[in-house]
Order: sequence, then C-alpha cells, then structure tokens
Amino acid sequence: MNINMPTSLAGGRYQLGQLVGRGGMAEVHVATDTRLGRTVAVKIMRADFATDSIFLERFRREAHSVAQMNNPNIVNIYDSGEETVTTETGEIEHLPYLVMEYVKGQTLRDILKVNGALSQRDAEQVMMGVLNALEYSHRMGIIHRDIKPGNIMISEQGVVKVMDFGIARAIDDSAATMTQSQGVVGTAQYLSPEQARGESVDMRSDLYSAGCVLYEMLTGRPPFTGDSAVAIAYQHVSEVATPPSTIVPGLPKMWDSICAKAMAKDRQNRYATASEFKNDLLTFMNGGVPMAAAFNPLTDLTNMKARKQAEMDAATVPMAPATDAPTQAFNPVTGQFEAVPNPNGGVETKTRAEQRAKAAQERKKKQIIIASVIGSIVVLLAVIGIFFALNGHKNTADLVSVPDFTDTSNISQARVEEQLKALGLKLDARDDATSSQPKGTITKQNPQGGRKVAKGSTVSVWFSTGPQAVPVPDVSGKTQEEAKSILEAAGFKVGNVKTVDNATIAKDQVVNTDPAANSKQTKGTIITLYISSGMTKIPDGLVGQAK
Repeated sequence: MNINMPTSLAGGRYQLGQLVGRGGMAEVHVATDTRLGRTVAVKIMRADFATDSIFLERFRREAHSVAQMNNPNIVNIYDSGEETVTTETGEIEHLPYLVMEYVKGQTLRDILKVNGALSQRDAEQVMMGVLNALEYSHRMGIIHRDIKPGNIMISEQGVVKVMDFGIARAIDDSAATMTQSQGVVGTAQYLSPEQARGESVDMRSDLYSAGCVLYEMLTGRPPFTGDSAVAIAYQHVSEVATPPSTIVPGLPKMWDSICAKAMAKDRQNRYATASEFKNDLLTFMNGGVPMAAAFNPLTDLTNMKARKQAEMDAATVPMAPATDAPTQAFNPVTGQFEAVPNPNGGVETKTRAEQRAKAAQERKKKQIIIASVIGSIVVLLAVIGIFFALNGHKNTADLVSVPDFTDTSNISQARVEEQLKALGLKLDARDDATSSQPKGTITKQNPQGGRKVAKGSTVSVWFSTGPQAVPVPDVSGKTQEEAKSILEAAGFKVGNVKTVDNATIAKDQVVNTDPAANSKQTKGTIITLYISSGMTKIPDGLVGQAK
C-alpha cells in the first residue's frame, strides 16, 4: 500500500526532518517539536500495519504503558498518535507514530559491525546499562521481548539507551504479517528457546537475549547463525553455544560461564532477575567468583531435553472423530506454532492410528532397554565403589582445585599467596621480564586454574616486572613522519612537536628529542620532537650593526 507521507504530524507540531533509520516495521525521522523547541525522534509505523486492528490496539496500549517509564537507560517516549493519510488510490488510513527522545549516537549493531568485538570492560559497561533498563522495566511489569544490538543505542557521551520497549509485544499479535525479508532472521539470533517454541515469555526471556548480546560483544559474532530463522531457532532450543574463550584467545573462561548461565535452555536455570545478572558481572569484574562459576551448560541442555521428552511421553493423543479441526505446526517466520489444516480433511485413518500405536510400543521397548542398561551401570558403579572403599583408594579430600589467577590478574602477590595457603598449597612466585603489562600483573600460572592437585603442591605464578626500559632511537635528521614511525615502532608515543632555529640541519627535519636519543626510557613514554626551521638565530648584539 503506497501512501503520501506527511511532512509534519499533530497539526504541524512535529516538523519531520531527515530519515535516520528504517526497519521492518517503521521509519525513524529526526523532527522538531515546535511547541517545546526541542529535537525529537519520530518513529512512524509502516503503512502495512495501519489496517491491522489487533496491532493498532496493542500499539496504543503498549505506547501508553511504556510512556510511563522514566529511566536513564531507556529511550523516553514523549508522545504518540495516529496521523490521517491518503493512499495513492484516495483511501484514508490512520498511520500510528511515536515521538521519542532523540539520542545522538550509534546503535550497538553498527558499532559491532564496524569495530568487531568490544573490550571486556566496554562489554561489561554496555551490559550494565542494558540490565539497568531491564531491571526497571521488569519492575514495571513490562517485558521487552526483542533485546538485540539494533535496539541498544550508545550516545556520544557513552550512555546506554535501550529502545523499542513494548513494541515487540505489539508485533507478537500481528506476527502473521511479518516476513523473512523484514529482519526476522536477525531477531532470531537473540531469540529465547521458549520464544522459538511458541511458548509464553517472562523476564528471563529478556535475560536470555541479553546473554546473546553479551556473547556477541565479547566475540564479535552472535552465539548462533544459520541460513534461515528456523535453523537459528533450532540451535537456540537444541544446541550449546561455542564458549567465547575458544573464539577469543586469552579471554577469561569465566565469561563462558556467565554467558552460559544467562543463555540456559531451561529458564529455571538462568539468572532469575536482571539484578542477579548485574551482581554476577560486578562480582567477576571486581575479582570475585560469580555464581555462574558453578553452572554447567551441558547438564542444563540434557535435563531440558529429558524434561521435554517426559512431557511428550506423558501427553496422550486420543483418536479424534472425523473433523476439520486444524493441527499445530511451527512457523519459522513468526517463530510460533500456528494452526494448519489437516491434510486428510480431519479424518484420522485406521492406518495412521496403527502407526501411532506401533510407535508407542517401540518407545516403550526402548525405555525398558534404557532402564535396564542404566540399572546395570548403577550396580556396576556400586560394586566399583565398594571395591575402592575396601581397598583404601586415594582420599579425594587430599585433592584441591587450583584457582585461576589469570582471570583476576590485578590481585597482589600477597593475596595470591594467602588464597593458596588457605587451600594447603604453596606459591612459587616468578618474575616475567618479557611482559609489557603493568608491574605486578599476573601473566601465567602452572598448573592452570581448575586443575586438581594434591595438598602441599607448589603453584608457580608469574608476575610482570613492568614494561621494559629501552633506548630512545636517534631520529635526528629524519622528517617528522619518519621520526614518528621509528619512535612508535620502538614502543614510544610522539607528543608535542616544536620548531627550533638550526642552520646545520635542513628545514622540517628533526634536530633532537626530549628525552634525548639513546637514553633508556619505559615503553609508552611520550617523546617531544624538535624540528629545524632551517634558520639560525642572530645574536642580539649584531642586530643593526653596519657591515
């Protein structure tokens, strides 16, 4: 449906300006609020939704509830309305719009697209902003349903702003109008398992999506990718994401646990609240051990599959009389189960019933076999346990797990020794003179964190002796560009560039540096360049004298 787009809204109050964004459901324009004299952003819904009464009702209700929110990490909604527009065929339609806070900055999606993975500190700061927003909205009873990098703004001042609260819920009831070309594939990359199965969502669904965003910030890519929405949705339900530390060398393994906890398949095993998620991040970044450290994603997946299978086995499917009632099938576009016609016109044939009965018998046989095997294994393990108990096996109480100090490399040597002593271990402190890290930073250890060792064992930990002091290269006679390149290659930084009179060195070439050439300085020291003007200074006593 083609319409004549207006140049202003609300009787001329909002003067529309440049188009700054376009999505599957709306366009965003910069606009001027002529009444209050401020710049705003106006999101105008696509004309496709203008005739969808369910969407419009949802939109009105959600816009009203979201407008009540007031949080520094949420894009504020100032106003909403519906503009009367005319289609090319002369029909009158009502086009809904939202007037929002204008945030000058970039979406997290654009930042990741250009820069790739963020630093651990930046990822933590962005996630803290997102979780602050979710903590507030969940307290207000509003679930976002579409947390993704494209809905997270980073202002020019570095403030995190989450947008599109509640709008995803409006789409939920109009999902049949959405197509793959409208970006559902992108959204599917952050879809919770319960959303993929078409089940109800709660605030833990938002936390799963937030976990996916954290994963992408740390690795530069989403946890799951595929050729279609249904392929990605299947992975969210049935697969465990590759641990971030295997994608990014040197990334602390604790990030694996935090992401896995947030992205647990069974929502009962996820963080219960945004506050709980935040506390785990803060604990880890401050050198502590987060609650996620005890989470096992493989166990979570196995238990989830077993629970779902048990639910399926417990469900009974009685023979249905001849009927035209529809069955349910997964729609990869909407991400939900929808009604589809029965191909047999609603009549379940005798052959089909026999097939079901036979399949049920086969399942029962498999269950008996599996139960027998499990029983045998239990008996065998019991026998082995008794054998070891009677024969005095090595007491596992004498084994302890070595802490991973490389995950918290900023703790002091005294603290490391204290932690090891509490576990009955000894510290072998060593200097790492090759590291460019600040003095005292832990660079490596042996045995590695997580290894089981006997009490009384020695753990070697290497501490950086600080950046090396190296001679400042002699760049006299070089051009400014050549000197800068040489100094930076040696690990120094070029600061001020000053011009001095010197008749012996050609114009625009380096006379000397400060600190001086060949003096030993710490890498990272800022060097001042003195560039020749090509002239010599005439002594004051000679000025004005006759030749």
